[in-house]
Amino acid sequence: MAKIAVVTDSNSGITQSEAEKLGITVIPMPFTINGETFFEDITLTQEQFYANLENDAQIGTSQPAISDITDIWNRLLEEYDEIVHIPMSSSLSGSCQTAIMLSDDYNGKVHVVNNQRISVTQKQSVLDTLEMISNGIDGERIKNYLEKTKLDSSIYITLETLKYLKKGGRVTPSAAALASLLKIKPILQIQGEKLDSFSKARTKKLAKKIMLNAVLSDMKERFNCGESDENVLLHVAYSGTDNSEALEFKKEIQSQFPSQSVITDPLSLSIACHIGSGALAIACTKKLNLNDV
Repeated sequence: MAKIAVVTDSNSGITQSEAEKLGITVIPMPFTINGETFFEDITLTQEQFYANLENDAQIGTSQPAISDITDIWNRLLEEYDEIVHIPMSSSLSGSCQTAIMLSDDYNGKVHVVNNQRISVTQKQSVLDTLEMISNGIDGERIKNYLEKTKLDSSIYITLETLKYLKKGGRVTPSAAALASLLKIKPILQIQGEKLDSFSKARTKKLAKKIMLNAVLSDMKERFNCGESDENVLLHVAYSGTDNSEALEFKKEIQSQFPSQSVITDPLSLSIACHIGSGALAIACTKKLNLNDV
């Protein structure tokens, strides 16, 4: 049985300490803050990131250096037979296409997965990969399964402010001003390729209801789970350093799905760059079915 290493990036939300416990490698994503480069969870903590964001620092994201990726692969291939590399969605960053290009030089030993996920759903892909490896499934089959099931997940996010979407040019200043005036809570969706507008609400309470109904619809219509939640995993995610609202939302979800163990995680900083702090999200992912691999 081939010995397989797993590599992902910090867009998955997996910290360096979690990576060590899981036995995987997490490439830290580079951020530029006022022209200086920092690396997520290495030289940039969540607290430092949000402090800079609140102070209107100029924050940008970039790709890991090519040499950093190949150095990691070369080191791992001294010990492992294959690598499954799971970067963030190719539609949200060029790092996936870069990794695919680099893997051509590794004679089929590096399997770069383009399953168009980010944050908590990307993290779930990593956990599913570890389970598949433990069941003796090879790297190529793992890659094929993850790409075949790439749309079996959704993230719905309600924002506290449109300030950062306006700053990034994703909404016009007039639309942001009107939303602020009317106290509108926009709801965004990440499903496969990109971050899209999904709905809007006048209150956070109504926004949470809309997101929960969207997940129920996905379970029935997209994941073919009917009324049962046995075949999905539910996640609550948030941006910022205060998780109290996320924990309250978790209780609401668990009251509707009492058999579920709802997972709570912060949204990755690459998403937070565009939406700011105070965002609340729910994600659903179809469970791994080893019979389908």
